[in-house]
Amino acid sequence: MAERTPWSLGAALRGMFSKPTIDESTWEDLEEALIGADFGPDITDEIVERLRGQVDEFRMEDPRDLKRLLRETIEERLDRFDTTLKLSDRPAVTLVVGVNGVGKTTTIGKFAKFLRQHGRSVVVGAADTFRAAAVDQVTTWAARADALIVRPQQPGQDPASVAYQTVDAALRQQIEMVIIDTAGRLQTKGGLMDELGKIRRVVEKLVPVSEVLLVLDATTGQNGVNQAEAFIQHAGVTGLVVTKLDGSAKGGFVLAVQERTGLPIKLIGQGEGIDDLAGFEPHVYAQKLVG
Repeated sequence: MAERTPWSLGAALRGMFSKPTIDESTWEDLEEALIGADFGPDITDEIVERLRGQVDEFRMEDPRDLKRLLRETIEERLDRFDTTLKLSDRPAVTLVVGVNGVGKTTTIGKFAKFLRQHGRSVVVGAADTFRAAAVDQVTTWAARADALIVRPQQPGQDPASVAYQTVDAALRQQIEMVIIDTAGRLQTKGGLMDELGKIRRVVEKLVPVSEVLLVLDATTGQNGVNQAEAFIQHAGVTGLVVTKLDGSAKGGFVLAVQERTGLPIKLIGQGEGIDDLAGFEPHVYAQKLVG
């Protein structure tokens, strides 16, 4: 996980944990820090209540002990979800979904690079066919990632046919990983969900879909989840990719979004570079979040 961590609670908690003893202001400061980091009121209340109980039970007075308990509590809650990418099929097909503007196409390029760095061959399917700019953008990112690209043969080509051609190419050329870009037009929500369903059905005539990854922008916080609700309900999402964490002070969003959606975070993006995507590690994240 990259070193840039503006989402860390470190600064907000520093004064609290440097006090000589735990008092009522400690709890007020902790609650304020968690709410400010976008944990949301329910999770904040649950964490504070649990920590109060532990502090009372073990008669703790040292704020450093509270810091350790906070870190362990956050890690334990993050650990309830299986963050492993399920990519054992050959080829393993990943559909990448999400509203426009969350960094979906960029994420595809970074994911392709991530897989290439793990020694996998990759082909990307540019199935967001109604935006010429999207096709050009994903083509550029695929080239940077040293991945093959399957583009529409004409403007506005049926996205499902591009997805089919991509998987077909992977089968013929024995390429291990397939990543399919998809549209993110929210104004035609019903039509978009039908389109995603068709892509999936067509792909699965050839091979199963291994993952459906929903890309979320950390800087939009809980509001971004509202926008993505249709994908969660209708697109068969198997995991989340949280982008733009380097521009967010909302580190609690990561826990809140897993618990709200019931979906594991599988990848985290923080930075503009093609290498700035990593697998999600709850222990590392909790350590950096709390300090």
